[in-house]
Amino acid sequence: MKTPLMDLKGQYELIREQVNQAILRVLDSGQYILGPEVKKLEEEVAHFVDASYGIGVANGTDALVLSLDAAGIGPGDEVLTTPFTFFATAEAISRVGATPVFVDIDPKTYNLDPDQLETHRTEKTRAILPVHIFGQAANMVDIMACARDHHWFVLEDGAQAIGAEFKGHRVGSLGHAATFSFFPTKNLGGYGDGGMIVTNDEHLATKIRSLRVHGSDPTSKYINRQIGYNSRLDELQAAALRIKLKYLEEWNQARRECAQLYDHLLSNLPIGTPQVLEGATSVYHLYIIQSEERDALMAHLQKRGMATNAYYTVPLHLQIAYRELGYQVGSLPHAEALAKRTLALPLYPEMKEETIYQVADAVKEFYQGTV
Repeated sequence: MKTPLMDLKGQYELIREQVNQAILRVLDSGQYILGPEVKKLEEEVAHFVDASYGIGVANGTDALVLSLDAAGIGPGDEVLTTPFTFFATAEAISRVGATPVFVDIDPKTYNLDPDQLETHRTEKTRAILPVHIFGQAANMVDIMACARDHHWFVLEDGAQAIGAEFKGHRVGSLGHAATFSFFPTKNLGGYGDGGMIVTNDEHLATKIRSLRVHGSDPTSKYINRQIGYNSRLDELQAAALRIKLKYLEEWNQARRECAQLYDHLLSNLPIGTPQVLEGATSVYHLYIIQSEERDALMAHLQKRGMATNAYYTVPLHLQIAYRELGYQVGSLPHAEALAKRTLALPLYPEMKEETIYQVADAVKEFYQGTV
């Protein structure tokens, strides 16, 4: 029997009737764009993360782009960010005409290292875009302290970490604004694309609401005060996400319990298991381990029918698209080392203990030389 990296079909089966009823409710309503389901989801997600405003958009990448645009980040500006994440984070910076400046990561948590921010700042630096990678919050206390010193805008990329906490505060309430992705594989995932921006800044929220509908005036869709975008969260997705949001804390806790069992079972092996920063609570979007023999271990697991994947094999500063920025191999050594060492083991809320034992046994088998 094959073990998936995540089980989206299994999760759907648990809430099938509720989701189907919610979708039929939208279809019967005749309101399919920016209707009551989106409005309610915006309120519920904002409340969940302890923010004042939520703005639903078409996807997580658009959430980043619109947030940066609304904050006035553009050509000539530099944004400090991590190289160890999905391409969309840096892509959004480039899309608004700014330049990403990559800062190396903490090799234990995989998150942007705030101690290195000062080293990379210039007179063009206008913002920091930390990513709460793999479900763990970045060190936002130190990041915000640095930002306050220089009056920089801080945008949290919370795509993988909705529900995670740092020092008692949830991701989404730690910076000036935050973005979430509702891509199906996320902890709170829809049945297609979707995203959201949260903030406590009323002016920023108002501007983003305008930007998502072509820069239109709130009083009339035919009066356009700025050049905007067409980026709206669908009613169908919002209705389904409202059902899933009710289970999110339960699902995140189940992820933590799976991770704790993995930690215990893998503790005596020559691998690195996830380390959670003091004061942080991870939601384990992915369970990432480190291995000097990453590729061979992945091949072994796949041979045993256990899905795995490597995140992220090419750090952003070494991507072809950013070659003109002048980074070289060795520029950001921690990110480059982890790109060769990290892999994900199967983990999802519905995962049974016996399945975790089977995966752990397969990893042990590899290191015991019985392959």
